[in-house]
Amino acid sequence: MTTNEHTTLVLGGTGRVGHRVTRGLIERGVNVRVGSRAGEPPFDWEDPATWAGAVAGVRSAYLMYYPEIEWPGAGDAIGAVARLALDAGVERLVLLSARNQDEAARCEEAVTSLPVEWTVVAPASFNQNFDEGVFLRPLRHGVLALPAGDNADPFVDADDIADVVVAALTEDGHAGERYELTGPRLWTFAEAVGEIGRATGRELRYVPITRERFADAIAGDGAPREFAEPLATLISEFFDGRNSSLADGVERALNREPRDFADWVAKIAPTGVWDAP
Repeated sequence: MTTNEHTTLVLGGTGRVGHRVTRGLIERGVNVRVGSRAGEPPFDWEDPATWAGAVAGVRSAYLMYYPEIEWPGAGDAIGAVARLALDAGVERLVLLSARNQDEAARCEEAVTSLPVEWTVVAPASFNQNFDEGVFLRPLRHGVLALPAGDNADPFVDADDIADVVVAALTEDGHAGERYELTGPRLWTFAEAVGEIGRATGRELRYVPITRERFADAIAGDGAPREFAEPLATLISEFFDGRNSSLADGVERALNREPRDFADWVAKIAPTGVWDAP
């Protein structure tokens, strides 16, 4: 499949992984359609009327679900979009999934059951949650409190995730593969926060809390309770130890080692993103 003869749809093309995928595809000469509310045509997970228009006329697509692939109802929505894509003539689908999550598994089944070239990319928690996501604000205030216990996770760089997605969309040899992506070693949140503290010269702490306390804190910051509760459940389940293992997806897909969390922290710290407000 040559990279300049078709259009590739990138859902969430302005998000943490999506904008990296978009950039990587453009660098390879691919015509990209960004799937977002502001896209042309627009795509909105909350408005199914936008789905068919977004997949029309594309030959490959990167699928992700907002707010998270583990969110209740993601499987039904991903399945509906994947079937619309198939009906529209899409030949290749790459799904951003997650490790060891029931709703993510339903999303995978919805895609892998279709007669289409598919690749599943199932990463660990992103490094970028610490500087672009939900962990940033509490870190800037000095304390990261999560319902994650003391379990370890092999945090993975979003650049590695995007590199695998781009390869799966543009190269042969990835169809039918399920790539679990992790970094090269395990980190507890206490260790990860300590690494950021050393790199920034700040006293930062990680505090494990209950799912209920986390949901209350999110709601207290103004988030709707119907968002706070599923987010608390998602985090507590994702970091309950089920993902405390390494995987070789980056090596298998890209023939190189994944980026290390400590190296990433050393690169990001000089930007000042973790400075106190």
